[in-house]
Amino acid sequence: MSAGLLSPSAAGLGGGEAAAQLYDGSGFRLVREPLPALGPGEALVQVELATLCGSDLHTLAGHRSTPLRSVLGHEAVGRVVAMDAPSARPGGPGAGSGTAASGIGVPGTVSACAPPIAVGDRVTWTVAASCGQCDRCRGGLEQKCRSLLKYGHEAVTERWRLNGGLGTHVHLLAGTTLVRVAEELPVELVAPANCATATVAGAARRAGLGPGDVVVVVGCGLLGLTAVAYARWLGAASVVAVDVDAARRASALEFGADRVCAPSELASAAAARGASVVLELSGHPSGVEQAVAVAEVGARVALIGSVSEGATTVILDPAVIVRRMLTVVGSHNYGAEDLLGAVDFLEWVGADAALSAAFTRAVSPAFALAELDAALAAAKGGRWARVAVRP
Repeated sequence: MSAGLLSPSAAGLGGGEAAAQLYDGSGFRLVREPLPALGPGEALVQVELATLCGSDLHTLAGHRSTPLRSVLGHEAVGRVVAMDAPSARPGGPGAGSGTAASGIGVPGTVSACAPPIAVGDRVTWTVAASCGQCDRCRGGLEQKCRSLLKYGHEAVTERWRLNGGLGTHVHLLAGTTLVRVAEELPVELVAPANCATATVAGAARRAGLGPGDVVVVVGCGLLGLTAVAYARWLGAASVVAVDVDAARRASALEFGADRVCAPSELASAAAARGASVVLELSGHPSGVEQAVAVAEVGARVALIGSVSEGATTVILDPAVIVRRMLTVVGSHNYGAEDLLGAVDFLEWVGADAALSAAFTRAVSPAFALAELDAALAAAKGGRWARVAVRP
């Protein structure tokens, strides 16, 4: 199968067929699937570009459990090719509002936008579908819904076969929020929006990051680089970026960092004022320890990178947290409002030629869907922050 499958017949697929890379725990198999019959509030999106996230690599390395068989991949952007009428859940939250360039839905509907999402729209979508009714959803934690279904992380079922981004199409369930994406934004910029970018937006919100903050970003993978630029967008007074890798530190300067340093230099780099907000994205125990160590009195520390339970041991003095009156929060994935914020942020990035170019350079040239093994090898090689797959 060749790249550029925006016309199914051009790749030997009929108009009623899709293709996907099915993972069975030992490897991938390119399969053909019929396009699904949509239920209430569901949509079918044709994938424009997908990017391989670190969690995909963790699954393949056995570091996280994923039900099998599965279609992996969740970072993607695409175009709506079919949709059913939205299904509002009784007692669910009311519809949100959006800008002219984007619209936001709510848990419980697949499309509740201003103007409404329609067939033909270029969209991104939340990484999971949530019920909108459980205690967690009602409490603003829809990403921890008690009946969560997460794209790229669930077993294929008879009805839900196109459930990940590594395919020509994705079947979006009711309870998924869609956000419209401007046509002029580079595809490399927007493909990671519904994971990397929105996760940073959620962490910044939980940390209360805003104008005038002195920010330290620990870890400069794609999330860390995005966090540097996002802090600038929110009006941070200064941003220090920390990483063990010199090339990543150099990239952080292109993304807007005032100063970059190795972990051994962080204490002196932050000594002048300390940090009012620290975003820890490395997940390394020493990174967590340093995040707390450099936090100023009254600072907010968001831990984002530590996603593997039991894999890290951290030594912290609780007296430091108490006496400095620190707020330490965990932030995992994001809410629907964060995806809208992520797209607004990317529109700001798109208006800055140099910053937009920095983001697009972080993504590899696209591999065809049939070249997934080569794409995974490139992702493990670490040359790019994200490796792209174009169906």
